[in-house]
Amino acid sequence: MNLSKILKNGFLILVAGFALTACAVQKKTGLTQGDVYTGTDSVEYLASGVKDRVFFATNETVLTTAARETLRKQAAWLRKNSKITIVLEGHADERGTREYNLALGERRANSAKDYLMTYGISTDRISVISYGKERPVDSGSTPLSWSKNRRSVSVKAN
Repeated sequence: MNLSKILKNGFLILVAGFALTACAVQKKTGLTQGDVYTGTDSVEYLASGVKDRVFFATNETVLTTAARETLRKQAAWLRKNSKITIVLEGHADERGTREYNLALGERRANSAKDYLMTYGISTDRISVISYGKERPVDSGSTPLSWSKNRRSVSVKAN
C-alpha cells in the first residue's frame, strides 16, 4: 500500500513536471517566435535581398539570431557601397511611458549599430535616432502588432 502511494505521487510529480516544461518552451507560431516578430509583411529592403529591419523581444535590446543575420547582410552591402550612410531608427511598442520607450528605442538602435561596427562599418556612417512608440508600423493593440513595432530600421541617409 505504501509503495502504491509512492508510485502514484511520483507519477503526479512527473506529469506536473512535463506540464511545466511544456509551458516554459517558447512557442513558434506563424509570425512570431516567442514574442519576436518573424514575418515579412512589414519588411522593406535596403537592397535586393537585404532586409531593412530587425525585431526584438519585449523590453529587450538583445539581437536575435535572425537579427544578426540581417545585420551581417546589411554590413556586407554597406562595405560594397562605401559612400552610403544610414540612420538606425529605434522603435518600441505602445506599452510603457513615452520616456521609457524613447530610451528603449535608442538602446535598440545602438545595439544594431554596435553589431554593424563589429563588421567594419565606421561609426561615421551610422547615426541613431529613437522614435519610441511614436511611429508604429502596426497601430493595433495585439501581441502581433506589438511584435511588429519592436524594431530597429536601417534607412539610407544619402
